[in-house]
Amino acid sequence: MQKIVVDPITRIEGHLRVEVIVDDANVVTDAYAGSTLWRGIETIVKGRDPRDVGFMTQRICGVCTYSHYRAGIEAAENALGIVPPKNAKLTRTLMNAALYMHDHCVHFYQLHGLDFVDVVSALSADPAKAEAEALKWCDKPLVCGVGELKAVQEKLKTFVDKGELGIFANAYWGHKTYRFSPEQNLVALSHYLECLKVQRTAAQLMAIFGAKQPHPQSLTVGGVTCVMDILDPARIGEYKTKFLEISDFIHRAYLADIKMAAAVYKNEPSVMNDVGVDNFMCADEFYLGDDYLFKGGIVTNMLSNPVLGAIDESKITEEATRSWYKNDKALHPYDGEQEPNYTGLKDEKTLNAKGELEDSKVFDMNGKYSWIKAPRYDNLPVQVGPLATIVVNYLAKNPIVTKEVDALLAELNIELKDLLSTLGRTAARMIEAKIISEHALKALDNLVENLKVDQSTCAPYKIDNSKEYKGRFIGNAPRGMLSHWIRIKDGIVQNYQAVVPSTWNASPKDANGKMGTYEACLIGLKIEDLTKPLEIIRKIHSYDPCIACAVHVLDKKGNKLGEYKVGV
Repeated sequence: MQKIVVDPITRIEGHLRVEVIVDDANVVTDAYAGSTLWRGIETIVKGRDPRDVGFMTQRICGVCTYSHYRAGIEAAENALGIVPPKNAKLTRTLMNAALYMHDHCVHFYQLHGLDFVDVVSALSADPAKAEAEALKWCDKPLVCGVGELKAVQEKLKTFVDKGELGIFANAYWGHKTYRFSPEQNLVALSHYLECLKVQRTAAQLMAIFGAKQPHPQSLTVGGVTCVMDILDPARIGEYKTKFLEISDFIHRAYLADIKMAAAVYKNEPSVMNDVGVDNFMCADEFYLGDDYLFKGGIVTNMLSNPVLGAIDESKITEEATRSWYKNDKALHPYDGEQEPNYTGLKDEKTLNAKGELEDSKVFDMNGKYSWIKAPRYDNLPVQVGPLATIVVNYLAKNPIVTKEVDALLAELNIELKDLLSTLGRTAARMIEAKIISEHALKALDNLVENLKVDQSTCAPYKIDNSKEYKGRFIGNAPRGMLSHWIRIKDGIVQNYQAVVPSTWNASPKDANGKMGTYEACLIGLKIEDLTKPLEIIRKIHSYDPCIACAVHVLDKKGNKLGEYKVGV
């Protein structure tokens, strides 16, 4: 029995740490996922004007800023009984579509794709054969002509000849569980580089109605402020043009690469048979003017006896038995607390990257070990994210989702159970992005039509400071179901809680010993090389962990934590 520590495990968010116990056959027998930074955003917004909350909660994250911005705004609207005009709701959907298409493409190519793609292997690829490979998965593959692929190889060779891989450094190139051929690696690498350009277009798409990206500024309690933009035909046209540009990338690169990966990796143990927690939950999302594109619900016991039901908000709680907070009791988010109680790490020997035992600081396996709380639904751990959206909507017979899932299963000759895995979490993001790219413009069409008869963008309202209010936002962020809960008293925020996707998925064990899905999906995993645990990273990355949402650092004494000089 040995212990391996992977810290940090994420490519852009370095606050997640995973520790696993492996037996003599290199099989994981126990797992602990914990965050090393404290959540403080709920404390920051206390005592503030509820109309300002959205502008602060969007600072929770640097990626899905819009999700937390909207959540903060709509939680206040829900508490105050405000219903925004249809134009505002449709504009919010269009901004959300920009975020999702941006986020899902970046997740696969820049954050998770390199768990499948061996970059160095692409140097030995035959560009002509690579072009033929790309044509297997798409009639008109993007940036996969022989000349374009040779240019990608030359760019990569420049990195290697310098003795450094630049943005491709710090990976386990040559690992035995990489399955792509050199030609397949070259195709995916070409799309990786193209996605860097698509990111810019996606950010511009958000800024058309949001004014900025990240941290858009056009939502306000009651509606939106981007009145001039939605009334300007040129801005409407610009949105549609950039939207279709990203949609083209999704269809000619993202969709094709996921199919290629699924075909090659469907027999790789480290991407299959790891559902983790088999309870799935998602919310209604993408209001199109008459209905939601994705419907909310919860599915329990997916592996054994699937039961689909509606979400009962009263059954959502968070507890801190294994988290560094004082109150261990399971509390509904309206009553949530976050008084810190850091009990530290333990001394122990762990296996390092050289295969040697070394003195380390490790989680207290019998005590508290994370700043992330343990959300539960009716005392059950739940998995959220695009896979949850796809599972819930497939079982609910959403015709759009059913069509896409059945087509993918048939083309790859796999079954629905095969999607309950790392492969499924990765493919579900692509399915979600494809559906949004094909249907979200309905919101734009309905916005244009509605503006002909109604140009209102903000609902009037009053706040009675003698009354107490409570309300919530429940929706989906790209990483899964997101909820913000607010209590208002004397005209200011009395209590606030954000229950975010990575909190659900990265949950530590609870009072009953039940694991969150990060931990559960690692049990039984066999690791090829204990000094290069790519299999662990591959599984956790499939959830797109974003720990900044789940925890935040704050020095309560006001001490300076860092200093930055710009333009010196």
